[in-house]
Amino acid sequence: MEIIQYNDYASVETAVKNNEPLMAVISFDGSKAYVCHLDDGVEHHILLMKAGQPAADIDKYYRIIFDKDGADWTFICPPDYKGIPYRDKRIKQFYRDGISTISEFLSEFGYLCDIQIPKRYKRHFDAMLDNE
Repeated sequence: MEIIQYNDYASVETAVKNNEPLMAVISFDGSKAYVCHLDDGVEHHILLMKAGQPAADIDKYYRIIFDKDGADWTFICPPDYKGIPYRDKRIKQFYRDGISTISEFLSEFGYLCDIQIPKRYKRHFDAMLDNE
């Protein structure tokens, strides 16, 4: 995985050193990730734009905010994810793929931490579980 750091006002290295929050977008295929200090990115689509990528491509990336203590996953499954027509199956696949890809990113970044789905994003996850 190619991890590209975006440094503007605050550097990624400083954030790592001080355990300050970072933001990352990780391509669905796991080939590339962009990471910055949370204060530089502000929003995931803004991070993409600052990194020279189209903001409209946000639905091609897993989105996390993280530090050494854990990663919060912005769990939003695109309606066209992998062309899977059934919502529950699509969300299950998105979850499986995301856990794997995000874990790989965090490991390569040097962070071994838990991945959490914040409560405001759990409705998609809960919908998946309700259909089991």
